[in-house]
Amino acid sequence: QVQLVESGGGLVQAGDSLSLSCAASGRSFSTYVLGWFRQAPGTEREFVAAIRRSGGSPLYADSVKGRFTISRDNAKNTVYLQMNSLKAEDTAVYYCAAKSVYSSVVDRAGYNYWGQGTQVTVSS
Repeated sequence: QVQLVESGGGLVQAGDSLSLSCAASGRSFSTYVLGWFRQAPGTEREFVAAIRRSGGSPLYADSVKGRFTISRDNAKNTVYLQMNSLKAEDTAVYYCAAKSVYSSVVDRAGYNYWGQGTQVTVSS
């Protein structure tokens, strides 16, 4: 079992940067595939990025590619999301999630564990 706690959200202006963290407790953090999702009011939760157990070959949604970077530190049981050149449309609650197998990582249904979310608001 894994418990996930996000932090780092806040209110920023368009063009600014923000870094999110997701700290995990529990066993075997390094064996989990990790993902970031986001949900804006009135919309479905959507995929943002995912990273393999080793930290290689990250995958991004087209809407954030080139602006966001996902990384992980297995020694610190933490996954990060560096967000640059933020836009108003990036405003959402951001969630980290964990699953055991690197398949269908864009599908939220496959993730077993979720954090409580952190709010990111980008003013234009």
